[in-house]
Amino acid sequence: MDVFNSSNQAAPAPAGQGHRPATVQHGKRGNGKFMRILSVLVLVSVGILVGLLALYLAIGGSKDESKYVDKSKFQAVFLNGGQVYFGKVRALNNNFITIDNIYYLRVNNQQANGSTTTDTSSQDVSLAKLGCELHGPTDSMVINRDQVLFWENLKSDGQVVKAITAYVKANPQGQQCDTSTSSTTPSTSTTPSTSTTKK
Repeated sequence: MDVFNSSNQAAPAPAGQGHRPATVQHGKRGNGKFMRILSVLVLVSVGILVGLLALYLAIGGSKDESKYVDKSKFQAVFLNGGQVYFGKVRALNNNFITIDNIYYLRVNNQQANGSTTTDTSSQDVSLAKLGCELHGPTDSMVINRDQVLFWENLKSDGQVVKAITAYVKANPQGQQCDTSTSSTTPSTSTTPSTSTTKK
């Protein structure tokens, strides 16, 4: 009898061949979908960060340089062609520099025997205020950045700033252009009181 009863019982299934619950298979499919979504989110986030970094380098770079402008001082802006303008830098970015309260160096060749000399040892250099030139510019200038070699802050005890200070004291009403003189000759009132002769 024991033999008969034992034949009616089902034999245990070998290990590893049992039926897996449906919830385990469904969970693995859900994890794969979650990983795909997570990887897409990571790629999009990296793309956004790279874009923001490129934007910062393109636009934000100029802000770092502008922090070196000392607003209480005059600046000198040196251009590719050798011209130098002295004034107050008001805006500075990758595309342009804006300055106002502008002065520049004017070289007057001294004449010997009625001829103009090009020898730099006999040139009279003076500081001129922008504004009374033939074309009548305003006292503000926008300079393309690719034309600028470099710029620098000026000390208050330098010759240029001393000449500007003397000019402002001598002209408390500001620059007055003399319209009675020839239209091709700038007025002598545009030149600050100090000038130097190179020797």
